Amino acid sequence: MDACYRGNDRASGYEMPARHKILLVDDDQDMLQLYRELLGRLPSQPEIHTTTSGAKAIAFLESEPFSLLISDLSMPKMDGLQVLSIVRRKFPQLRTAVLTGVVDEQFRTRAYAIGVDIFLEKPGTAQEIQLFLDCIESLLGREIQGGFRGLQSKSLVDIIQLECLSQSSSVLKVTNGVREGRIWFQEGEIIHAATQDLSGEAAFHRILSWKTGNFESLAGEPGQARTIFESHQALLLKTAQAQDEAQAPAEADSKPAGETGGPDAASKALSAISRFQGVEFVLTATTGEAKARESWGVENPEQVAAWACELLQRFEVLGERMQAGNLSQVEGFGLQNHVALVPQPDVALCVGYQRHITAEQMRDTTKKILASWAS
Repeated sequence: MDACYRGNDRASGYEMPARHKILLVDDDQDMLQLYRELLGRLPSQPEIHTTTSGAKAIAFLESEPFSLLISDLSMPKMDGLQVLSIVRRKFPQLRTAVLTGVVDEQFRTRAYAIGVDIFLEKPGTAQEIQLFLDCIESLLGREIQGGFRGLQSKSLVDIIQLECLSQSSSVLKVTNGVREGRIWFQEGEIIHAATQDLSGEAAFHRILSWKTGNFESLAGEPGQARTIFESHQALLLKTAQAQDEAQAPAEADSKPAGETGGPDAASKALSAISRFQGVEFVLTATTGEAKARESWGVENPEQVAAWACELLQRFEVLGERMQAGNLSQVEGFGLQNHVALVPQPDVALCVGYQRHITAEQMRDTTKKILASWAS
């Protein structure tokens, strides 16, 4: 899946700067300084300008061209949504982003309805900071001449992952010659896909099989019925497996007689787990050595494995001191993901879930996963 896609977007008479310039708006001076330093790490090395009010931000935009406006939501006198509404009307070509500590789906919905490009929660971990920087660099990397934008270094898979990770509500229109397909996103989840002759998951896999093409990001369609219920990681994994299987006969013909290959039983088990609804990632670790055995959807498996094994060991020690019996499961609930840790003989099973999954749903799914794992 190393295809390269180009995209287009709205055109306007707003003159973009030759060197990218970012305007950051927040009434907290400490936050402005922090994010000025973070944005200074971007590979494109943009100019960073800051202001503490919406009125001053609009004055900045009227006096000189900018590539991107990043606005907080909670500000006195003129809040972020008011600023963005004015900016969208006055400077329709300007990229806009929300960066907020307010976790509220109504704010997210209203922001996307206004037409912001991306809605981001203020990062708190190293991984979230890197995601924040990747999303901002992506916005800056899109072409701005003639109303076109592009991610020439990104595959369609990368584009889809960015839409999901940024919690986008949009429609991704993809064209490949005379063929056209669309993928619907709702708050970062893939809910529907369609081509001329297919719909749902089959259409999604068809679109992912196209190696080149163009993409266009359109406004979300709240009334679209949902036909896809799996996580985007599971969908992408299925596509990759289908492509691998399609190439398998040719690879098998090239092997010496008697030689066989393919995924082992552990990999197949993780693949099966990833298909459960709401699962974001899966990892197994050797408890004695705190090392990752197999993983899916995990960027840093060794670190996660060490964390999982250490946490399970601490709870086991605590259980022994309290004479609470054998540890059966540890559950954690966070803003980004929920996690279930299950000790097995010599192995720790770590399953990450989407944050919208309830505690009851997570426990029920974990039981089904364990039953599948045991079989």
